[in-house]
Amino acid sequence: MITPLQTALTARGYTDLTPVQLAVTDPDLVGSDLLVSAQTGSGKTVGFGIALGPTLLGDEDLFQMADAPLALVIAPTRELALQVKRELAWLYAETGVVMASCVGGMDMRDEKRALARGAHIVVATPGRLRDHIMRSSIDLSEIRGVVLDEADEMLDLGFREDLEFILGECPDTRRTLMFSATVPAQIARLAKTYQKDAVRVATTSGEKQHADITYQAMSVANHDAENAIINILRYHEAPNAIVFCNTRAMVNRVTTRLSNRGFPVVALSGELTQSERTNALQAMRDGRARVCVATDVAARGIDLPNLDLVVHAELPSNHETLLHRSGRTGRAGRKGTSVLIVTAKVRSKASRILKGAQVDAEWVDAPSADAVRAQDEARLMNDPMWTDPITEKETDMVAKLAAEFSADQLAAALLRIHGLRHTSPEHLSDVKAKDKTPKVHVPFGPSTWFSVTGGRDQGVEVRRLLPIVCNAGDITKDDIGAIRIVNDMSYVELKTEAVAGFLKNIGGAMQIEGGATMTQLDGVPAAASQPKPRFDSKPGGRPKRDYGDKPKRDYGDKPKRDFADKPKRAYDDRPKRDYGDAAKPAGKPSKKRVWDSDSAPAPKPRNEAAPIDWNDTSTPKPRKPKPGAKPANKSGKKPFAKAPSTMEKAVKDGSVTTPKKPRHKAAHAGKPTGAPKSGAPKQAKYNSKKNQARRAAAAQGGGQPPKRSS
Repeated sequence: MITPLQTALTARGYTDLTPVQLAVTDPDLVGSDLLVSAQTGSGKTVGFGIALGPTLLGDEDLFQMADAPLALVIAPTRELALQVKRELAWLYAETGVVMASCVGGMDMRDEKRALARGAHIVVATPGRLRDHIMRSSIDLSEIRGVVLDEADEMLDLGFREDLEFILGECPDTRRTLMFSATVPAQIARLAKTYQKDAVRVATTSGEKQHADITYQAMSVANHDAENAIINILRYHEAPNAIVFCNTRAMVNRVTTRLSNRGFPVVALSGELTQSERTNALQAMRDGRARVCVATDVAARGIDLPNLDLVVHAELPSNHETLLHRSGRTGRAGRKGTSVLIVTAKVRSKASRILKGAQVDAEWVDAPSADAVRAQDEARLMNDPMWTDPITEKETDMVAKLAAEFSADQLAAALLRIHGLRHTSPEHLSDVKAKDKTPKVHVPFGPSTWFSVTGGRDQGVEVRRLLPIVCNAGDITKDDIGAIRIVNDMSYVELKTEAVAGFLKNIGGAMQIEGGATMTQLDGVPAAASQPKPRFDSKPGGRPKRDYGDKPKRDYGDKPKRDFADKPKRAYDDRPKRDYGDAAKPAGKPSKKRVWDSDSAPAPKPRNEAAPIDWNDTSTPKPRKPKPGAKPANKSGKKPFAKAPSTMEKAVKDGSVTTPKKPRHKAAHAGKPTGAPKSGAPKQAKYNSKKNQARRAAAAQGGGQPPKRSS
């Protein structure tokens, strides 16, 4: 290992390297392309940073002046890219490295200026890096190493085309390192195409996934999912916790709920700007916020200090996302807890995801309000403040408080201050597994009847009367048998063993909610002795007819009518009509003309005109005018023609000549228009027939023609 990198690791507190870091720093692999698969949180960033050292520095310990980039590190998300930049910055701090980042959401002009000043290592996201390449903002001719971090995630996000474009622009002599949690077929094809004899490095052990993470699946009611989040956060009181949701709307909803309950919370989703996302993560690192509500944008590569709790408010879509979400905790040897909130309708999905992830989750109930209070009490009693020595600054105030207040008052004040610092837990409904065994009918046993004033006419219903009676006598519905409601009265059956307690709780007035009065009966009321009406058929309808003693007519089997013996009507025997001496009248003649075969004309084709004889030179017959048509104009004159004026006749005869009208506006160039100058004779315009006629007449007669009188 290069000396500056070893110094940085020692200063950072690294005593032993993780398995993936040891694997990629093997001296036999220096200069080889690597395809590395390792679990999330195994130290891959420091691993490929160490592996790139010999490729970038060679035998030197310091970088030369920054110019064109020597290495590219490509990450799927902005947060991961910026995190990788921070990790490599302290790892290469002793080498004089100059780093630059190209991520979406940042000002592209600042990135372009940073690349123009020169950089040794560039950390980028695929889309923004491709934009810089197409704009010629970055020079890739000196690239010696390319790292694809979380390559499987980049392919899932649709960056395959961008990655192929970027790798195609890099020199063929480069060294390519691919790091991925899994190696699907797409990663294998990409490695085969853009890597040269890549060495496969797998550091996943035979142990279960995330041995440092405790998985818990908590069963909650469908309406208690958000309340369970509050109780889980209060129960663990982790320094840092992250709550994963599937949608941005759910992120906003949970963030608002937690903020209203007093949690220091930030949100992280794709709808936020890059500066807002960066500030949210920085608030978690600084301790200004303890809870981060995020979508799966934070499921890859994000490393937050002291992140001990991961809560899945909504189940992920697959087991791989579950592993990446949970991998935000339990990193670098730390312990963590991953909690899945499972409602009844997603229980089967939760079992399927846990089975696919090959993790053993403990199925427990969500912490109740009492469990949270008990945990608060245990934390308070075990707080180091009870054993820490009293400092000099606190001595005077401690003596003053001890002299002024009693021990009980001081303890009560401490409890109140502790309660103000923590929000109260939520009460959750009990979730019981459904008993699929059929219920066995048990006889009700001895009973006593009570009457209640008010019946069907007063709007009394069983569903309303039952809870009123139970609340008044402090009994359960199991102590009540039958309930009968008639028009003006209601009757309730109680177990005999519950009557004494019922009478004691209801009081001597025997009144219940709504002003109704109950009375204990000695026997069974008549309404209860009658069978319960059945409504198998629709009530009402036409009543059946009562025939009295008259027997019902028996129609029996009606015999079928036989027509075999009945003689048929003989139409030939009908008498003919006698017309006497008169001749038989002739019928109406047929309108259809009957042609003989010899005299019948040839059929004329339908919708076709007669053929034209083009050799016929005879004069066609004149058409007859239609009735009411105007007579033809045989004079040759145009109808309604205007009689020519004297000037038009003179021009036509040739006695008067007129200049030709100009065909283009350019013909008027140089000719005066408008009002004449003083002392100059007024000239005629050329833009009207009237002026042309006047000019022609003036040329013939030596002056202006007289104006026409109106």
